[in-house]
Amino acid sequence: MIVFKIQSERDIEAAFAAVPRESSALIMNPTGSLTARGGLIIALAARYGLPVFYNQRDFAKLGGLISYGTSFIAEYHQIGVYAARILKGANPADLPVIQPTKFELVINLNAAKALGLTVPPNVLAIADEVIE
Repeated sequence: MIVFKIQSERDIEAAFAAVPRESSALIMNPTGSLTARGGLIIALAARYGLPVFYNQRDFAKLGGLISYGTSFIAEYHQIGVYAARILKGANPADLPVIQPTKFELVINLNAAKALGLTVPPNVLAIADEVIE
């Protein structure tokens, strides 16, 4: 496994260029400013012909191959539930830590086709969303 430390847009391009050609896929866990660079990341993945798995559905919607991660809608719902409990007088220190329970698998068939990949029907059947 190779881990790249990304601090700037130049680092993103350098990381893609440094990925060994024998790599079969990348897993990206973009956060913060990298999320805002989704278009660049997806364009570089296409340029280098690398299948990339993302942790946020927006990347698959923008043209990335596959995303699997927590549902932001479910997370925001939990934030609302917590806020309501606190506003009703609950002590935040007494509230339990909540683990995500809803995960979403989004597959972009256009990206798969561009990479020359075929997604098995059983994987498509379990996807929460398939983009064609």
